[in-house]
Amino acid sequence: MSWVEVILLAFALSIDACVVSFSYGIGGVNKGKSLLLAGFTGFFQALMPLIGGICTNCVKYYIEPYAKWIVFAIFLYLGINFIKQGVSKSKGLGSSAKELTFFTLFLIGVATSIDAFSAGITLSLKLDSITIPVILIGLVTFVNSLIGFYSGRWFKQFNPKYLEILGGLILIALAIKVVL
Repeated sequence: MSWVEVILLAFALSIDACVVSFSYGIGGVNKGKSLLLAGFTGFFQALMPLIGGICTNCVKYYIEPYAKWIVFAIFLYLGINFIKQGVSKSKGLGSSAKELTFFTLFLIGVATSIDAFSAGITLSLKLDSITIPVILIGLVTFVNSLIGFYSGRWFKQFNPKYLEILGGLILIALAIKVVL
């Protein structure tokens, strides 16, 4: 596997984190939380291929059949919460910012990085060492998560109620994409 392929893999793996961060950016999350969100997604995006590489033959058969359903459930849960908050704003009940709790950050980190687990298996089969690719995947995800978040913040100038609903629909679309 060439370095160009590793870099392309890193960008491809970071897309889910970028989209989720975009959704949180338009959802009104405090700018200060952007680094925390990017940190969690980058960390998990680096951790999962490392675990995949270490456990190439052990865990693959137990997790792989359920991976898409785990990701589906997490994205669906997050998407529905976005839509609920958007709808509650129309009734004057919503707050202007979502809380990014440790649990939510953990769910986002896991959901956006399950595909990186499989990538770690592939990397460990094709490369002598996966250390540099794992670090690269984490860094690319961190940067793309920040780009997604601040792109979402730019869109925040539009009606937040509809943008939160849009963010929820994006997350639900990601959930559906995973199972198709």
